[in-house]
Amino acid sequence: MTPPPLVAHIIFRLDFGGLENGLVNLINNMPTDKYRHVIICASDYTDFKKRIKNPEVDVYALHKKPGNDFGAYVRLWKLLRKLKPDIVHTRNLGTIEYVIPSVLAGVKYRIHGEHGRDMSDIDGTNKKYIMLRRFYGRFMHRFIALSQDLAQWLLNTVEIAPKKVVQLYNGVDLSRFQSENIKEKPASQFSQINSGDIVIGTVGRLQAEKDQSTLINAFAKVKAKTTSNNSKLKLLIIGDGPDRAKLEALVAGKGLSESIIFSGARNDIPELLASMRIFVLPSRGEGISNTILEAMASSLPVIATNVGGNPELVEENETGMLVPSNNADKMAEAILLYINDLPLAEQQGKAGRQRVEALFSMNKMIENYTKVYDSVMS
Repeated sequence: MTPPPLVAHIIFRLDFGGLENGLVNLINNMPTDKYRHVIICASDYTDFKKRIKNPEVDVYALHKKPGNDFGAYVRLWKLLRKLKPDIVHTRNLGTIEYVIPSVLAGVKYRIHGEHGRDMSDIDGTNKKYIMLRRFYGRFMHRFIALSQDLAQWLLNTVEIAPKKVVQLYNGVDLSRFQSENIKEKPASQFSQINSGDIVIGTVGRLQAEKDQSTLINAFAKVKAKTTSNNSKLKLLIIGDGPDRAKLEALVAGKGLSESIIFSGARNDIPELLASMRIFVLPSRGEGISNTILEAMASSLPVIATNVGGNPELVEENETGMLVPSNNADKMAEAILLYINDLPLAEQQGKAGRQRVEALFSMNKMIENYTKVYDSVMS
């Protein structure tokens, strides 16, 4: 029997993050009789790969050196010649250049995904990066944009041919975020969090574009303006990354170490979300945020910055609020509104859950990705 087609997913690094979480969800939920999968990391991978349920999905690392590393191209070419994938699926600017070794290795079909921009080109106007995408785009059969914002940017700024651009959304596994399935609230394991506390939370890699510093500053303003329940207000920051020490120093400098908790990277996100009353995403740029979808699936009201694909997820004053990026005052105002009206927060959180159920299910995401793979191979 002929095995299903093989998709080689090329990412920069397999570690805690939204892009990586979306990739693992795709692999875990796509029927094994439709497509097989392999992950190739330009740099390396971590224990995050343990989230992959299928033991037959292999993960490789090219161990790319910083800067230009011609050897990584050669190692990828050799690996692709060995694996013989039917499709190569690169993601974001950091891996788009690997389309060339893919062509030389004889891979017939090439797809590139745009999941969001990093701090070096947060608004997508860097001419060098535009030209690189435009050049490598000649060798791609499809571009997948994870938001309408990114799709329009690919069409109008990068000038990718319309027939190549497909827009689809990430999905969330709703069953993991059903509150009745969650028997514990592990936030209580943190010594700073007590029963009855009002927990505000965020999830994301601790790095510049996620901008947790603005959230910390906003939380400090909220604490200063809150008289009743002041001691019950807690901020739970879930994730790890290069900015952790700087953020912890900021918290200590504000005297908020008893009120702001850093959990590090976690595998029990559904349980921790169940401990929160309000979710905040302070990013300076986003594609389509998995963490927003997971918060909505957890029936939490979402305060998000008005950037990238966030407005496509959060319905203003229906499921949450949108605030300007890098603006602690506006973020604090939104948090205070919910703290002072917890029934409103609960109402909008329930509306968010209904929105995810209708538009952002995991089944819908798998169906859409399968259609893209089927379309290029046809």
